[in-house]
Amino acid sequence: MSGILITFCVLAFITVLTAFLTIFSRNPIHSAIYLVICFFSIAGHYFLLNSQFLAVVHIIVYSGAIMILFLFTIMLMNLNERHEVHRPRITRLGAIVSFVLVCVVLIAIFINSKPIVGEYDATGEDFQSINVLGKILLNEYMVPFEFASILLLVAMIGTVLLSKKEKLKK
Repeated sequence: MSGILITFCVLAFITVLTAFLTIFSRNPIHSAIYLVICFFSIAGHYFLLNSQFLAVVHIIVYSGAIMILFLFTIMLMNLNERHEVHRPRITRLGAIVSFVLVCVVLIAIFINSKPIVGEYDATGEDFQSINVLGKILLNEYMVPFEFASILLLVAMIGTVLLSKKEKLKK
């Protein structure tokens, strides 16, 4: 077996294992750590696909920013306490039925999908280049790029306003 195939198999094993550990871990802090490891292994898959920019952005955005938000939320909500309210059986049954229905729909979509048949048009342009990506983002997609930044700014301001405690009036 080649080195790339061995690396892929190891990364796939780590990804699947840490995804299951994220779901089945009882401690929320451990779940967050397993999710970070899962994100890093997915970034390794991007490196294997020769998409270095996407891998680095994935590490910065998901493993960095999103996981910090998850950890702050877990710490602020104090989810590590053991006196959690038990869910009624009807809620568990509803969750199981919803999960099974979503799985059936996804499997049906996967079975009924057809592969794209046709020629691949090679333009010779390297779309993995950061230079090309920057030109596309700042020329063709400038308005959606700016809308996304405004949306993130508004969400951040809303989060700060919601987290502020009201001062007691004297």
